[in-house]
Amino acid sequence: MSRIGKRNIIIPKNLLIKIKNKVISVTGPLGKLSLQIRGNLKIERAENKITIKRRENNKYNKYNKSLHGLYRMLINNMIIGVLYGFKKELELKGVGYKVALDNEKKVLEFNLGYSHNIVMNFPKDLKVEIKNEMNKNPRIILMSYDKQLLGIFAAKIRSLRKPDPYKGKGIRYINEYIIKKAGKSTVK
Repeated sequence: MSRIGKRNIIIPKNLLIKIKNKVISVTGPLGKLSLQIRGNLKIERAENKITIKRRENNKYNKYNKSLHGLYRMLINNMIIGVLYGFKKELELKGVGYKVALDNEKKVLEFNLGYSHNIVMNFPKDLKVEIKNEMNKNPRIILMSYDKQLLGIFAAKIRSLRKPDPYKGKGIRYINEYIIKKAGKSTVK
């Protein structure tokens, strides 16, 4: 049995959780999320906890076995998200790299050293902040109650200019460690 999948999910008091026809929906103070459960899994709800079990517990059914721990974590992330939310920070490192935010149009405009500026629309469920401090690299702070949406959008931003392995320039997550390569050297 999956180590993660067999753990119970504790339900806090100020959440509304509905389970109907293999669809679980979680409503909290920050928003509402729903998830379609696939595979041969069943969700049992007691008073203040949710348990996910496989209907067939044989070792040859790899598909259901792989989904067991996955759905437990997805449901747990939904509960944490609608209660507290998630946050990711990115940093632009490079000479002249800038970002501008237009909250009304839900648009980010990047200047990343290309011949043109890159304009990106962001979803309405995402909150974006920009920090431009003196003598520090610009930072983008992304916040949302949907962890999956947040991770996908942060990865899209990072893919605009991935960190360079030689100088370290580019867009990176805060506290991301980049392994730098040595440049070319001439033999004397």
